[in-house]
Amino acid sequence: MSVTHTQFVGSIPQIYDECLGPLFFHFYAKDLAKRIVVEDSGSVLEIACGTGIATEHIRHALPGGVEILATDLNEPMLEYARAKRGGLDRVRFEQANAQDLPYDDAAFDAVVCQFGLMFFPDKLGAFREAARVLKPGGQLLFSVWDSFDRNPVSRLAFETIARFFDDEPPTFLKLPFSCHEIDPIKALLQEAGFSGMAINVVGTVSEPPSAAKLAEGLVAGNPGILEIEERGSAPAGKIIEALAKAVADEFGDNPVRTPLQAITFSTFR
Repeated sequence: MSVTHTQFVGSIPQIYDECLGPLFFHFYAKDLAKRIVVEDSGSVLEIACGTGIATEHIRHALPGGVEILATDLNEPMLEYARAKRGGLDRVRFEQANAQDLPYDDAAFDAVVCQFGLMFFPDKLGAFREAARVLKPGGQLLFSVWDSFDRNPVSRLAFETIARFFDDEPPTFLKLPFSCHEIDPIKALLQEAGFSGMAINVVGTVSEPPSAAKLAEGLVAGNPGILEIEERGSAPAGKIIEALAKAVADEFGDNPVRTPLQAITFSTFR
C-alpha cells in the first residue's frame, strides 16, 4: 500500500462526503447500523469513521442512551466530521489508530467499522485490539467491499483513469476492494479470539444523482488524486470529464443506476 493511500487531505474529505457518500456509503451505513447489538446504556466504538457518514446513521438507529466514540487515524477527515456532524447527541470524535487503540480493556459493548479493514496494514492486530477493548460478549461488526466485478462502477473508474497513464497508473481504487475473500478474514477473526460469526453478502442498486458528481468523487474524493497529481500525465479535470462520460454511457445519468455489493461480518468476543 502506497503512503499516499491513507492521505485524505486538502479538499478530499469534502468531495468524499458529498460525491461518494450518496453512491457508496449511506445505504451501507444504514444497513450496518441496524445490525448493531447494544443496550440503551451501552457504548459503541467506531473505528475508521472517516467523515462520520456511518456515525450519523448509527446515532439515528441506536437507543438515545448509547454513547458513541467515533475515531479515525486521519485528522483532516475528523475535522470535517466534527464540522458537519459534531452536533450529534452523545457522539464524540477522536483520533485513534485501530491497530493500537488508546482505550482500556473491556471498555465497549460494540466495536463497529464501515469499509475500514482494507486500510489496516496489520489486520490481525486490529482485530486483537478490538477484542481487547470489548467487554466479554461484546460485538465486533464491520463491512468490506466485495470484488471489482461485483462493484462495476469502481472497476470502470479504475480502467478509465488508467488509460491516461502509459506506466504505473494510480492504484488507490484497487485497495478498497482488496478484502473480498471471506475465509482469510474468518481465519483472522478466529485467531483474534472471536466466535459466533454471522456473514452477510449485501447487494443493492445505487442511484447517485449525476455521473459528473460521481466521477468527481471517484477521481478527486480519495487519495488517488494525489497519485494523479504526482504523475502529472493528465489534468484531473480531463480525467473527470472522461469518466463522467464513461459512467453515463454504461450506467445512465440523472440518476446513475449501478449495482454494488458488500460483505458484513458480525462476531462476538
